[in-house]
Amino acid sequence: MAGDAAGRAPESVDQGWRVLRRLAGRHAGFFTTRQVLRTGCEAKVRAGLGDGSVTRAGVGMLRLTEWPDGPLDEYAMWAAWFDGAAAVSHHSAAELHGLGRLRPRFLHLSVGAGRPPVTPRLVVLRRPLIGSDVESAGAFLVTTPVRTVLDLAEADIGQVALNEVVGDAVAINRCAGAEIRSASVRLPPRAAARVHRALKGL
Repeated sequence: MAGDAAGRAPESVDQGWRVLRRLAGRHAGFFTTRQVLRTGCEAKVRAGLGDGSVTRAGVGMLRLTEWPDGPLDEYAMWAAWFDGAAAVSHHSAAELHGLGRLRPRFLHLSVGAGRPPVTPRLVVLRRPLIGSDVESAGAFLVTTPVRTVLDLAEADIGQVALNEVVGDAVAINRCAGAEIRSASVRLPPRAAARVHRALKGL
């Protein structure tokens, strides 16, 4: 990594390291090389890579090894990539919420800002993240069950699959049918009609 912090005062380096650790702590220990440069922690991170306290998690991605591996690490890692300005959405959100059986092959993210990485693994949708449409899943954000249903109604899943998603959302009390019906007024007519058909089958 370029831009070494050799000339920085020790207290400045320590403060930068605290900031970087706080950023990493939001996303299960993951942080980006951009964040390293912003905090002036190049030397600290190089030392960490040498002693094993930091590991490379991908291109431009690193992780503090004190964090244990978990089943949702990939979501946390991409949340770190976008500095938290992203939410798991669409098919991936449905899977996290236990809605339907979509079995997504890609990880779907709605992103408010930031440059997407070059990877075939992600489907990135650019849109503003509205607070009422997302909820915390600890190390990352995910669209709410209602927002997830609305997104899938506008997506390319079949009506039978949408019926199952809506049925599961109501059956396991992730949201009420009335909530979904009320929120669907924001949708284009075709998508709203798909939601109403799904609700009729309950």
